[in-house]
Amino acid sequence: MALNLAALGPAAAAGAADYKALVCVFLTGGNDAYNTVLATDTDSWNVYKAARKPGNDGISLLKDIAPDAAAPACTPAWLGGVRAIQPVNAQGRGFALHPSLGQMQRLFNTDKRLAILSNVGTLAEPVDRATYVAGKAKLPDPLFSHNDQASQWLAMAREGASQGWGGRLADAFAADNNQSLFTAVSVAGNAVWLSGKTVRQYSTNPSGAIKYGFSRDAAGIERIGGSVEAAAAIKRQAIQPGTNHVLMKDLAAIHQASIQAEAQLASALPNLESAPYGPASVLDLQLPGGGKVRGGLADQLRMVAAMISAGQKLGLKRQVFFVALPGFDTHNGQNTRHTQLMAQLDHGLAYFDNVLQSLGLGNQVTTFTASDFGRTFTSNGDGTDHGWGSHQFVMGGAVKGGDIHGAFPVFTTKNAQNNDFPGSPDQLYNGVLLPKQSAVQMGATLGRWFGLSGTQLADVFPTLGRFGSADLGFMKA
Repeated sequence: MALNLAALGPAAAAGAADYKALVCVFLTGGNDAYNTVLATDTDSWNVYKAARKPGNDGISLLKDIAPDAAAPACTPAWLGGVRAIQPVNAQGRGFALHPSLGQMQRLFNTDKRLAILSNVGTLAEPVDRATYVAGKAKLPDPLFSHNDQASQWLAMAREGASQGWGGRLADAFAADNNQSLFTAVSVAGNAVWLSGKTVRQYSTNPSGAIKYGFSRDAAGIERIGGSVEAAAAIKRQAIQPGTNHVLMKDLAAIHQASIQAEAQLASALPNLESAPYGPASVLDLQLPGGGKVRGGLADQLRMVAAMISAGQKLGLKRQVFFVALPGFDTHNGQNTRHTQLMAQLDHGLAYFDNVLQSLGLGNQVTTFTASDFGRTFTSNGDGTDHGWGSHQFVMGGAVKGGDIHGAFPVFTTKNAQNNDFPGSPDQLYNGVLLPKQSAVQMGATLGRWFGLSGTQLADVFPTLGRFGSADLGFMKA
């Protein structure tokens, strides 16, 4: 809440007349892009199978077969074949999604509201394979570190950064939003992506605004343990400094702002159990292989949809949101773990798209994925290790959907002596992807759609000028 109070002060107004929102879905731990978006042409598929078959628990997915219910749960045979997609620009190759991404297959092939950004990653500057192998490349140090690479994605700086590019985008509209505390909202705890120069994040949970400690009924009456008097006493003590000490005054002001923000938000939020947000049963997901998730990613995205509705009631013109799906550090047990994570991603994005379509906001909200890094092409036995480049999804009515944006990587057979892939310009040791498109360019493309000028984008992304294009072309004009 102390950070929320810091969301005061001047910001450049963009004079927005419409409403737009950006939603970051962070896949925490490093998503395995190789089993998320697959090249299925004969040459690519044969190399893929050879790299991923070794070990006791081969992680190579299958194609052109029906699911085998008699096979062990979540194994490639049990899943059945990968789900074919038909990108507008097929690049002379075949492509597919993980078997658990059935609804995203529809969003890509039929609805054209889902696109794939190929081989994108953290880059300090464009790098080719020869320069990297020679040790002469300027890199986003340190590579392969969870915390640092997550920070590179979200803040374009190593761990310890205090500002993220989502918050910096929102800075430009702080005046249009009347410095609202609800400009940048996290439903997944503290996230540097949401913090700007003036804009600071507001945290909520999937159930609604975080209450100070007392309940409030429909008439607005506050109670603690059923007692109105106790609630009033606690509230007085919280918002009255008691002394003239500057820190005590600031603490009291923070408490008061917290209470006022919760009351304001609670009055603006729609009923989460009503359509199109609920009932809660629509958030339930039966996991492949057994088990049930109540809500999960869909639960977070339900609150994002509700916050979007509340933001419009409160007169906001721009909002940025952060949600997260953890568990992607699949060093082992990948077949089961990644299959269940893909099911949650598929369920969450499809649910969110349905709600936005029902609200008539499909063209005004753009959702994208990001992750610490991709993973190795080679298997370590029953999982994968830390990588670099990856493929990301972008969803929304303003997206040039149904296509793969950027050249898809070339796969080649590894050198058996050193596990290298010298025949590919896109693969390094263990088949790690060398990014061809930068997270900076991806952010700038989203920022341009969000409404920032070229000058503003250069301020948000200081290294943007090092790359050939500030627009990767995956958003409509």
